Amino acid sequence: MTDSAASLAFPPDSIEAFLRLCEGEWMNLRSQFDLGDKADGENGDEWHTSERGELVVTYLAEGDGPGGLSVGPKGTPPRQLLFAGGGSFRSQGGGSSTEGSWQLWPDGSLELVLSQGDAEVRERIWFTKPNLRLRSTVEHRADGSPGRASFNSEIRRVSKPA
Repeated sequence: MTDSAASLAFPPDSIEAFLRLCEGEWMNLRSQFDLGDKADGENGDEWHTSERGELVVTYLAEGDGPGGLSVGPKGTPPRQLLFAGGGSFRSQGGGSSTEGSWQLWPDGSLELVLSQGDAEVRERIWFTKPNLRLRSTVEHRADGSPGRASFNSEIRRVSKPA
């Protein structure tokens, strides 16, 4: 954990504190699920996958606003999430840009909502401990049916003092 993250209240009580707490290198275990009609393949188990990875998150100070995050798998170009104080954010990277909304809930969890074509994606991010972060994502189609979902458990890499 960075020195600045170590000094923040837990659970975070503001969007800036939440974003600052996200900073670090995270070991990630991601489970993805396809909840749609095409989820069954010839083996019957193509509806889910799991993978491990490394995620690097950097806090971005952003003028008078709460700031942003640079997020990406280790060794790949990151996406930037730039948050505005009024509950909106912009995600950009890889030649694309999308806009969405955010809400910090009283329990200290952050919910992000993105509209993508005829679907809405909701992501909830929360900490159970300062170095253990959980994320769930669910895609809802225009007809109300679920599309894809994922669950991530992430453990912050901490270095031992020399």
